[in-house]
Amino acid sequence: MKKQGNKGITLIALVITIVVLLILAGVTIAVLTGDNRNLKKSE
Repeated sequence: MKKQGNKGITLIALVITIVVLLILAGVTIAVLTGDNRNLKKSE
């Protein structure tokens, strides 16, 4: 039997990475465009 090695990035790792990036982008957009009291105090 042939031994299968690691073939780089798997589909699961790619999907998890994309989901994490989407969550971070959503949080960043919400903070920049939303009513954040911390930003209002500093202005």
